[in-house]
Amino acid sequence: MRILIAEDQEELARGLKYLLEKNKFTVDVVHDGLSALECFHSTEYDVLVLDIMMPEVSGLEVLKQIRKERSAVPILMLTARAEIEDRVAGLEAGADDYLPKPFATREFIARVKALSRRNAGYADLLLSFGDLQLDCNRYELSCAGKAVRLNNKEFQVTELFMRHPNYVFSTEHLMDKIWGQDSEADISVVWTYIGFVRKKMKQLECCVELRTVRGAGYSLEEVKC
Repeated sequence: MRILIAEDQEELARGLKYLLEKNKFTVDVVHDGLSALECFHSTEYDVLVLDIMMPEVSGLEVLKQIRKERSAVPILMLTARAEIEDRVAGLEAGADDYLPKPFATREFIARVKALSRRNAGYADLLLSFGDLQLDCNRYELSCAGKAVRLNNKEFQVTELFMRHPNYVFSTEHLMDKIWGQDSEADISVVWTYIGFVRKKMKQLECCVELRTVRGAGYSLEEVKC
């Protein structure tokens, strides 16, 4: 799942990014409202985290513009302004949740997870395809009583394919979706992690595999066992 954080306090933004990445999210960070809108228009996100007080364009204006475009992406507003009027303004403009600073990191993570589950198409925490299951709480892939634990990127790659079985994802799409537009990683990292996930599926002896679609990318498909 991919999260956009728009927060002008760079140290706080780095901390939130670190927390979310530890919880298996892919995270992009910007520090002003204009950049937030540019990212929103160029990338598909599962949750947006917007600080209200930002340069260029405020978080509230970003929220209003996104809702004006009829996007239903879940949005969590962050602000040091905790007055009731400010909370009401954000909620009336279409925010899904509101968290005043300072806040506990565990509460922040819990709220982001709740919003990500609310998002259309991301309701299930236990995904199944063929005889393979992915536990999105435990980050475990299992089949017929056997289970293997996935690391951060392995989980994100596997989750994407499990939510869209039989769909062909190009290497470039996987790079953008999992590692992000600003990643310094080489595109070969996609091939490496496809290999890691394949190895773990092989350990489970499941009837599902990540197949290479020549000239197009990769697809999660059932195979004969």
